[in-house]
Amino acid sequence: MSTEFMTEHSTEYKVIGTRPVRHDGSDKVTGKAVYTDDLHLPNMAFGAFVRSPHAHAKIVSIDTSQAEDMPGVLATCTSADLPDPWDKVDDLGEGCVNYAHLSGNVLARGKALYKGHAVAAVVATDSHLAEEAASRIRVEYEPLPATTWVLDAMKEDAPLLHDDLITHTLDDAPAKPSNIESHIRFEKGNIEEGFAAADVIVEREFKTATVHQGYIEPHVSVASWNEDGRLKIWTATQGSFVVRQQMAALLKMPISQITIVPCEIGGGFGGKISVYEQPVAAVLSRKCGRPVKIIMRRDEVFEATGPTPGSFMRVKIGATKEGKLTAGEAWLAFDAGAFPGGVIGPGCMCVFSCYDLPNAAVDGFDVVLNKPKTQAYRAPGSTHVAFAAESVIDELAVQLDIDPIEFRLKNAAVEGTRRVDGPVYPRVGLVECLEAVKNSEHWKSTLSGPNRGRGVACGFWFNAGLKSSVTASVNPDGTVTLVEGSTDIGGTRTSIAMQLAETLGISAEDVIPQVADTDSVGFTDVTGGSRTTFATGLAAHEAALDIQRQMMERAAQIWECDTGDVEVREGVYRGNDESLTFSELALKADSVGEAIIGRGAVDPQVSTNAFAVHLVDVEVDPETGKVTILRYTASQDAGTAIHPSYVEGQIQGGSVQGIGWALNEEYFYDDDGHVRNASFLDYRMPTCYDVPMIETIIVEVPNPDHPYGVRGVGEVSIVPPPPAIASAIQRATGIRLTDLPMSPPKLWRAINNGE
Repeated sequence: MSTEFMTEHSTEYKVIGTRPVRHDGSDKVTGKAVYTDDLHLPNMAFGAFVRSPHAHAKIVSIDTSQAEDMPGVLATCTSADLPDPWDKVDDLGEGCVNYAHLSGNVLARGKALYKGHAVAAVVATDSHLAEEAASRIRVEYEPLPATTWVLDAMKEDAPLLHDDLITHTLDDAPAKPSNIESHIRFEKGNIEEGFAAADVIVEREFKTATVHQGYIEPHVSVASWNEDGRLKIWTATQGSFVVRQQMAALLKMPISQITIVPCEIGGGFGGKISVYEQPVAAVLSRKCGRPVKIIMRRDEVFEATGPTPGSFMRVKIGATKEGKLTAGEAWLAFDAGAFPGGVIGPGCMCVFSCYDLPNAAVDGFDVVLNKPKTQAYRAPGSTHVAFAAESVIDELAVQLDIDPIEFRLKNAAVEGTRRVDGPVYPRVGLVECLEAVKNSEHWKSTLSGPNRGRGVACGFWFNAGLKSSVTASVNPDGTVTLVEGSTDIGGTRTSIAMQLAETLGISAEDVIPQVADTDSVGFTDVTGGSRTTFATGLAAHEAALDIQRQMMERAAQIWECDTGDVEVREGVYRGNDESLTFSELALKADSVGEAIIGRGAVDPQVSTNAFAVHLVDVEVDPETGKVTILRYTASQDAGTAIHPSYVEGQIQGGSVQGIGWALNEEYFYDDDGHVRNASFLDYRMPTCYDVPMIETIIVEVPNPDHPYGVRGVGEVSIVPPPPAIASAIQRATGIRLTDLPMSPPKLWRAINNGE
């Protein structure tokens, strides 16, 4: 792997930009880190689900008597044990939720809406007994017609999932229910005049399959409903506070009565924000009087948690013969799964986000069908639309005989560019990412040999701000204990600690970061939206400034001078012709006053705007349709790389996931709406044998809304791989595929004119 840097800022940092060993590294590599399944409480019992074998069915009756008569079975649970749901919508930080829909997803009410939909649950003294008891719960179903393709679900005669679902639209509301939850429209400029000014227009249709985030750890929770009415839950989650928020709403109990303890998490990528098993574990714990653990099997994870949506997209873009874009039009239909509230909004926001497009119109449709409720997956919606838009952009470059990077540079979004959905960009780094790839050794190298091709594509994710809180306590030995509310998925303990250390002028090793439960730190939004290093890092910066102010006051007290006469630089305090290092002052301060505790709470209402440009070389085997990735380079604007190794890891991880999405990954549904590949054996994810080492170029165009210039880096890397690979395949074979995944059978048929 080679890593290059292109940086705009000249600030010399002491901690930021270095590569300290992560604070949780030794526990992770030795197996001492505590994941939820490691937790064993006294007298703990185990839960299991009963799930629908049908993709769509009326629930006629549920008989739990045979299970309840078994020795060792402690209790059963159905939707009747949950309070009547509220028709209330809440923001979970990365997407919204309607609690009526969420309650119906946790345990089916009246109808099962997808294969694997939870219908009932049971708790027993051991997990094997719980599974056996679940098999003895008798559910009578009345099967109904089902649909698993978004365009089929939009038809007037499609089987209705919800009798009360009326399309939300800016136009007059439809008179009758349908499976279309909402119609979104964004406009900019004059679309007709824009296309009239074009010399070349390309319009294509695209399809993408449902794919899963592929986290290694399944969903698992332990709930303990105490005799005093308090509920404590240990869980693998991306946001302990939003779990508390959801639990309080679903169980209709005060937030103050619920404590969520976030354990280490074995991956999430957006899929561990919504609750699934947590409310059921809680109800079962209340009923049996014991702590209850529920672990999902892998097939349950695939069939009943939130994958990313399948989609149908039609994109039309026009350009002049000189290569300037004039207009763009997109028609996007995303499936939301069984309940409304998918990722169509971000898809509409991102479809033309990489370009200064003077005239544009976007229509988006959120559609329910008989699949599990979709959830976020790393830049949710952006990968879909980038596959469509970037493929059309690339085809325009080919028709106009313009270098694909030069064509993008002619039209790249810059400071002042307004997106079709309204926001105007501040300083952003897309041009720098394009130039980084253009100047790379990879781009300048020669790709020779038959059936080989090179492709390039851009990607965007706006990133979030949202709420974060930290506290930091100065210890007498000069270390600082940092308590934060952001669950750590990708090393954020260290990236946040490094910002606190930089501000205080101490080393990263002198900060002791801890992720606390919901009773121990202020409200903090989800670890998602590429917000954590940015927003929680901003809170840590504020806490460090608070500590610095108190340390200056304490130094003035020790030196018997005014606080205004004390100055600090790089962790050394000076005043009254004396000086003390941070560590020395911490020791003295401990003996002459109260504890020094810094606090930081922020709610930045900004997007940090991440751009990436990827370059890929492929080789296609015409006899099998197999695509081999020969070389891969990814450039990305990190604003400022706090810990370059983490930035590289995020870029590489997202790129590999995007490669899997492009070439192999998909839910395969049969005619009855059943997933036929609900295992890691049959759901084909990339391994080390499928990808080369990802070469990274870290671009640093500082974000003006952060004291250290940080942008979020976790998500945009998944966006460019599918269109970049599609363009590389086109150059290798002359065939442009418009259907994801571009798997060997599809490509083989296309090569052999069998499409």
